[in-house]
Amino acid sequence: MSSINHCTSSGGENLNEIKKERNICEPAILKDQPRHRPLTTMRIIRGVVCLIILLSTAFMMIVYWAPVTTLFLRLFSMHYSRKSTSFLFATWLSLWPFLFEKINKTKVVFSGERLPMKERVLVFANHRTEVDWMYLWDLALRKGRLGFLKYVLKSSLMKLPIFGWGFHIFEFIAVERNWEIDESIMHEKLSSLKDPRDPLWLVVFPEGTDYTDESTLRIVTIQSKLTEYFIKYNLPVLVNIIPEGILKLVLTGLSVSPSEKKCIKSQQFAAENGLPILKNVLIPKTKGFFACLEALRNSLDAVYDITIGYKHRCPTLTDNLFGVDPSEVHIHVRRAPLCEIPTSENEVANWLIDRFKFKDQLLSDFTTHGHFPNQGTEGDISTWGFLVKFFTVIVSTSTFIYLTFFSSIWFKIYVAFSCSYLSFITYFGVLPSPILGSSNGLFHSKRKVF
Repeated sequence: MSSINHCTSSGGENLNEIKKERNICEPAILKDQPRHRPLTTMRIIRGVVCLIILLSTAFMMIVYWAPVTTLFLRLFSMHYSRKSTSFLFATWLSLWPFLFEKINKTKVVFSGERLPMKERVLVFANHRTEVDWMYLWDLALRKGRLGFLKYVLKSSLMKLPIFGWGFHIFEFIAVERNWEIDESIMHEKLSSLKDPRDPLWLVVFPEGTDYTDESTLRIVTIQSKLTEYFIKYNLPVLVNIIPEGILKLVLTGLSVSPSEKKCIKSQQFAAENGLPILKNVLIPKTKGFFACLEALRNSLDAVYDITIGYKHRCPTLTDNLFGVDPSEVHIHVRRAPLCEIPTSENEVANWLIDRFKFKDQLLSDFTTHGHFPNQGTEGDISTWGFLVKFFTVIVSTSTFIYLTFFSSIWFKIYVAFSCSYLSFITYFGVLPSPILGSSNGLFHSKRKVF
């Protein structure tokens, strides 16, 4: 435990001295600033149009293609079912990086190591905001793996209209964030992803939740509030660790958001367990990461360690749609060969915590300098390639809309069947199993349907 400094005055001079001693500051890029670009009427109209296009194309492509690729084709070959589903997924998903980089003019800067093309990897990243996972699409697009991304995500997202269907047929792993429940789910899901012939980027966020779930205040701001509270009530100013009784008193006496409480408790847990005190990330939860690594180690090429930083302020989904934030997204990449990663659970846990300690320092330096080291590792995306995919998606969607509303009644029956099929497999968490060489019956699930 760090030393305790006593303070008997609530004067501003004492407060400033203590803040200086504890290196407490509020970085400019994370203050409550106005948006990088103003939310004009034209931006709202453009955002609504983009949203309509993205939702309508997603719905029509899933409804028309899902029974073909995830039912009929999967009954005979899981490998080719996945490849065809991933191809369609990548075609639609490529619209998003173009929206970010070309339409919104968000600058995406890659740094760190230059990655090989088309590797089969486990990816872990820090979780700054609700849209971190979307910016990984920009990197995957450049590496030829856009359609092969799979995420470990919270189960509540499976209830989203349209996208819940997509998450399920693309075989994302839905968890409750309770290891007693999630352990069996993850082991079963991971066991189906071991085939080295199937390309894979499996993405996990070991913090378990985004760092700024309900606010963009960093833990340093919390520390500043706590220091002021201690001085105001003539309490000892504590560095790095707060006894449980004082913690409860502070959380009751201060106007602290749930996100801020989460940050305080993360530091509290770290200090009580001899772990590093992190200011820009949360202490990672290691069990899920180890489960992924252990299950897939023999079929992976490497593990990618990704750190994401935002300039101006952390964006929301609506910021992305309307193109108001962020001004820049910085993505730092480190590649870890499997031979450099330990095998025992305790050693892997320590290895992951060390990686997050490095991320914490990276983000502190990013706050100071405005960039990560070794920038410029990836090039720009192809405008012509996007236009071809955009034209393909729009023509396909227009054709499907025409067939649904203005053609034979059989297409309406097909759409009704597809929606029922997608609702069924998503609700019950099932996917068809190949008929040949399978003893599991038509549907395979982590739980019984009936």
